[in-house]
Amino acid sequence: MLSIRPSSAKSSGAKCTPNLLPCQIHHDGPVNASKRYWDPQRNKDGDPEVYFRGRKLEGRGVKLPEGYRGVVVKDTGKQIGSLEQKGNVERMSRREQESGDKDEEDEEESVGVMEEVGDFEEVVVWGHERIVGSDDEIVKGVEEWISLAETVGWQ
Repeated sequence: MLSIRPSSAKSSGAKCTPNLLPCQIHHDGPVNASKRYWDPQRNKDGDPEVYFRGRKLEGRGVKLPEGYRGVVVKDTGKQIGSLEQKGNVERMSRREQESGDKDEEDEEESVGVMEEVGDFEEVVVWGHERIVGSDDEIVKGVEEWISLAETVGWQ
């Protein structure tokens, strides 16, 4: 389980636009990309277009549904334990005390703390030499699955 906390820095709430590229890059985090390597332009239809390492990519902006907000988070490396662990109170059965084991069902899951570093209202999904269609998993997830989950009552 994760807990998302607002950024402690004064620059919290920075607006950004995540770009989901059709490739795997072994890096997570911000990049100081120069305009030489990443400078998306609008084509004649108004869609984003860029050449990345010699390959043409075409983008599709996918807006989050009204009432939703996307966040960019970073791992703080901190954990929040269960309420029992916070108070240094441990309940153990007699068998557990004798064997030194705790039942798996009795173990409380710790909560990882993530810090919010930015937020967004739109994601750009890029495709190789074409704009991704409505059948793309990210596009479908944002445009269809969120409304389906609301319809069936999941929140």
